[in-house]
Amino acid sequence: MPPSPQALVVIPTYNEADNIEPIVERTLAAVPDAEVLIVDDNSPDGTGVICDQLAELHDEVHVLHRDRKEGLGPAYRAGFDWALAHDYGAVVEMDADGSHQPEQLPRLLQQLDRADVAMGSRWVPGGRVENWPRRRVLLSRVGNLYARLVLGLRLRDITGGFRAFRRDALKQLDHDALDSRGYCFQVDLAQRAADADLSVVEVPIVFRERERGRSKMSVAVIVEAMWRITLWAIARRWPLGTKARRLGVKR
Repeated sequence: MPPSPQALVVIPTYNEADNIEPIVERTLAAVPDAEVLIVDDNSPDGTGVICDQLAELHDEVHVLHRDRKEGLGPAYRAGFDWALAHDYGAVVEMDADGSHQPEQLPRLLQQLDRADVAMGSRWVPGGRVENWPRRRVLLSRVGNLYARLVLGLRLRDITGGFRAFRRDALKQLDHDALDSRGYCFQVDLAQRAADADLSVVEVPIVFRERERGRSKMSVAVIVEAMWRITLWAIARRWPLGTKARRLGVKR
């Protein structure tokens, strides 16, 4: 096998037939030295077929087909395992819906020259969201504030999913132990980075609401995130206590 390029961009998909091709093309244009791994959870809309066509067209594109939809966390875990097995020097998380702009990837990856983890942030100076209703902005800000306070983290955008990891840093996070399925997977990664004393830098990004397709955000996803964050906060304060063990907190 020839030497792998420096970075692999992992893009989970489920019913993203309208979005995946332009996102991949933009990604390859923005970071020509990187490769792309699409992790498709057996999308019924034909996303997987489009992914295979992209892989045939571009040597830099790879596809990992999974049997069923299991959520964001398991998809990323599978992508991380694939990246580490193929010796990539850096691994990136990025959504398929266009909310994460591939043109911002070079700035994210450049930060790995001085940090273990580079997190795209909507809530630091220079970062912002576009085309979000006020209630969603409020929900995101309140959720991030709650997570920061109860977990004792200084990061401003703990729930964001546009991130780059150095290979060695990702290995330290023990990502296989993460059992989160929804967006709280990102919170779990952030607190593990802090617990491992990794150097983390937040990079301002412009986050745009998707233009095509349906958002995967739901009430169930939000409830899971808030519940798990609360349990993690309890476990951080009383890691050996009977209460944390009774709650079945995995740390």
